[in-house]
Amino acid sequence: MVYADALEIEFIDNGIDYSREKKFAISYKGNILRHKYKADFIIDEKIILEIKAIDCLVSAHIKQTLNYLAVSKLKLGLLINFGEDSLKYKRIVL
Repeated sequence: MVYADALEIEFIDNGIDYSREKKFAISYKGNILRHKYKADFIIDEKIILEIKAIDCLVSAHIKQTLNYLAVSKLKLGLLINFGEDSLKYKRIVL
């Protein structure tokens, strides 16, 4: 995604510690599922950053970020949408 590529350049240029498309295993009834959650970015091992380029954010996007927070054991998520007339974001706390 173009926005993710641009953000990655900004993180590097500004010395921000991050990982991109980090995968998290999901356990169900003691079994690890074949599919994993994949967060767009993890910033400084503290913040989940999910980015979108859509008409508008909906509750499903918030729930997705909450799921990533739960499995990662992190407490703060930022959901950013580049697809609206101006940049929109939501701060999500678990």
